[in-house]
Amino acid sequence: MSSPPSGGRGSDATTRRAFLARTAGASLALSGAGALLAACGGSSTSSTTSRAASTIQLASPENPVTWPLTAKPIASGLAPERNATLRIYNWDAYLSPQVIKNFCQKYQCKSEVTTFETMTEAIEKLSTGQVQADLFFPRIDNLAQAIQGKLIQPLNHTYVTNYDALWPGLRNPFYDVGWHYTVPYAVYTTGITWRKDHIAPANDPTRLGYGTPWQRQYKGKVALIDDYREGLVLGLIKNGIYNFNTSDPAQINKAKNSLIELTGLVDVHVDESDYTNVPSGQIWIHQAFSGDMAAAAAYMPKGVSVDVIGYWFPSDNRGPVGNDTVAIPTSATNPVLAHLFINELLQLNTALENTSYIGYMQPIQGVTPQRLISEKIIPAALASTTVLPAQLDQGIRELQLSATTNALWEQAWQEFTHGI
Repeated sequence: MSSPPSGGRGSDATTRRAFLARTAGASLALSGAGALLAACGGSSTSSTTSRAASTIQLASPENPVTWPLTAKPIASGLAPERNATLRIYNWDAYLSPQVIKNFCQKYQCKSEVTTFETMTEAIEKLSTGQVQADLFFPRIDNLAQAIQGKLIQPLNHTYVTNYDALWPGLRNPFYDVGWHYTVPYAVYTTGITWRKDHIAPANDPTRLGYGTPWQRQYKGKVALIDDYREGLVLGLIKNGIYNFNTSDPAQINKAKNSLIELTGLVDVHVDESDYTNVPSGQIWIHQAFSGDMAAAAAYMPKGVSVDVIGYWFPSDNRGPVGNDTVAIPTSATNPVLAHLFINELLQLNTALENTSYIGYMQPIQGVTPQRLISEKIIPAALASTTVLPAQLDQGIRELQLSATTNALWEQAWQEFTHGI
């Protein structure tokens, strides 16, 4: 088992989560949905775009969605494709090369990894045939486009024999009831990270929670994730609002104004480098993704202990949580191998190896804080970056928004960031 890498995401790479969340709503924005909605049977004209957008089902725990099968799954009992090249379409540094290598040695195949920077780019390239792939890693709020556009195919569950290794709460997910098209991949929380050697205990997140950034004495040393959903959610929480998918313009405006207030207080930074800027000491308080900070030890300056890094998520689990998925595109030429690769990801040793590279945990039974520490995948000081089943079950998800609501969120974020 390898230790958390400095080269996994690269010292200058933008994190996968930052890219993902920052662009989550772009595929629903009316101004840029032409090619995407055309793949779903619409056109690029404004009237048909609006009609197509209105047909998108918005899944939530209160409104679970069972997607109809757009085609028959592949037959059962097929042999793995021979002399194949397994083609993977994924975020950069979001799958361990060692995991891919081990799989290809086992099934005597080659591999080819193609990466994308935004989900809008990924779906458009799949829909236009610019990219053909055997495996794809969609976000749950892009499933409507992927499924209705027939970009991913139904799964044959007989090949995914390790499915019960998943946490029980994800075995029948609300966004894909019956897991017809997807298998859960990585999980995460969004909390606050800080430098314990610079922030007094009375002023750290264990006392102040999500309100920690609003402290004038740390001017110039506070940062938010460059992500319109995550940033505005922090503003909502500051106002005691826990509907992270609100369509209420007044609530969205309150969140925006709280971020503008934050700018006045601390001259807030907005970046995608929580996992490097806090270890370096450039930033002392940062809104952060758990999986990013799990790799913080690899970015500590020489002679500085990782023990000075803290990561906080509320003990009552009232904070942002989520998970990603893995699916098989309809363009797959090696669908049996693709199914078997998904099944391999659900094995404990594979999940541990993968976590050691990407930082983000997979929701596999046996992937626990104790195991990750004992395997030296994360240091004990960063145990709080692990995700527990109760956190995912009880936490609050940022879900797909309607095009109209998404536009309100994006506009509010632009008004905030233009003032920085």
